[in-house]
Amino acid sequence: MIHLKTQEQIDKIRKACHLTADMFNELIPQIHAGLSTKQIDEMFEKYIVSHGGKPAWKREGFPGVVCISINNEVIHGLPSKKRIVKDGDLVSLDVGIDLDGYISDTTHSLLIGNVSPEVRKLQKVTEECLQAGIAACVVGNRISDISKAVYEVARKNGYGVVYDYCGHGVGLDVHEDPSVPNCPSHGLNPRIKEGMVLAIEPMINMGVPDVYTADDGWTVLTEDGKVSCHEEHTVAVFSDHNEVLTDLNYKNLK
Repeated sequence: MIHLKTQEQIDKIRKACHLTADMFNELIPQIHAGLSTKQIDEMFEKYIVSHGGKPAWKREGFPGVVCISINNEVIHGLPSKKRIVKDGDLVSLDVGIDLDGYISDTTHSLLIGNVSPEVRKLQKVTEECLQAGIAACVVGNRISDISKAVYEVARKNGYGVVYDYCGHGVGLDVHEDPSVPNCPSHGLNPRIKEGMVLAIEPMINMGVPDVYTADDGWTVLTEDGKVSCHEEHTVAVFSDHNEVLTDLNYKNLK
């Protein structure tokens, strides 16, 4: 069931999303080679709790605050003292905040130090995929229009588009209907309506689109071992426009 949000609910979701954007703006400059993924997780947890929020992923049993996925890890990477960020890594940070029962969801992939041109291009194209998906997220279109927009940008650049995982509704819970695939599918294809709040999240692989889950039961990796990139925003739909609630630059857009 798709929950169309009221203006009051969107206002509260927006607060959670703006707090998430503020968090990334403060913490991204502090992330560097040599940190463990556990240290990064602790940084984000301290920020969330000190600002009156709760780590949203703990609602679903995730053993951490941030899904920290490095290089060939697509999503759901587990924080650990043994996993150290290295120069040249692509590190995706997927975080949600539960603020008074309203949920944000966003992912940013960071390029650490001397990253190869190939990985830099992957990150740039994944961001372009996200922006294309957001542009298609308007009243009157269908969910498939978001999927096609993401897919076409990725395929034009020769990348694999993960099909086993996708975006989703968000705001009142971590995962809500509808699913928002990143490639054409034969699933449900509802029309986009005012009041929808969607997490649009391209997961783009440098190689094949196929993935598998590690023995830890969480971490999803590329089948061929090549690098993957993940970018995500929470987007609210209004009658004549949409709003990227998790935009890091939101203060300058008012």
